[in-house]
Amino acid sequence: MSPIHDQSYRRYEGTRQPPGRGWAVITWNGILTLLSRRIFLAVMLIAWVPFIVRAVQIYVVTIYPTASQLAPVDAKMFQNFLEQQGLFVYFVTVYVGAGLIATDLRANALQIYLAKPLLRIEYIGGKLAVLMVYLLEVTLLPGLLLIMLQVMFSGSFEFLRNNAFVIPAVTLASLVRVVVAGCTMLALSSLSKSSRYVAVMYTGAIFFSAAVFGVLQVITGSTRMAWVSITANIDQVTDAIFRQPVRYETPVVVCVLVLLGLVALSISVLERRVRGVEVVK
Repeated sequence: MSPIHDQSYRRYEGTRQPPGRGWAVITWNGILTLLSRRIFLAVMLIAWVPFIVRAVQIYVVTIYPTASQLAPVDAKMFQNFLEQQGLFVYFVTVYVGAGLIATDLRANALQIYLAKPLLRIEYIGGKLAVLMVYLLEVTLLPGLLLIMLQVMFSGSFEFLRNNAFVIPAVTLASLVRVVVAGCTMLALSSLSKSSRYVAVMYTGAIFFSAAVFGVLQVITGSTRMAWVSITANIDQVTDAIFRQPVRYETPVVVCVLVLLGLVALSISVLERRVRGVEVVK
């Protein structure tokens, strides 16, 4: 007979990590997983094509100042760039975010996560950070790089002196798009075990709300109901951030409140859904 080894209590001899770092492990693993997918890498590369186009525009205007009459390099150009990136924000949000929590629900992995010394906020924050990292790579990062290129090509800080609000505007406008898209998608991902169904729900929320606004605009003959559209709210707030004339009659404050309400609702859904499967330790 084989000997019976003593399995009595023994003090843990491993390295103890300080609490609050669990989210970083989830985020890093999620980032590396996506980098191994060729389709996703292709989408990210295509998302940088508008950046190349704008970089060429800045270079041409710097070399030939008269070209600014056709394609001016001003605050409006940076706003237009971020709005063009909205299409890629949608694709990245759907591809990355749809399965962030839905996949764990399908595999019953939430019980495993929360059975460990991991807080709900760490789990949610880690998942949200995965999506936000890639969304910032197609909004904030190229936007700031374009500003740097403008300074490098012109050889002076004159543009920034005349448009000191551009850097804060690009940063804030990017964060508005990223936070709204990230929180909304993560909340929807927690409602289903199917990432495809989550993608359909998110697409419906974006395009259905825009369609409702379009119908109301035709019926009322005004744009005061722009607040019902998620995209219209973001565009209205972006106009205000870049100090441009707003495109809709809806007050900017109303649009801000709607977006804040959407984010608050998403956080509430996440808190309830993750708590519902938490394992008591």
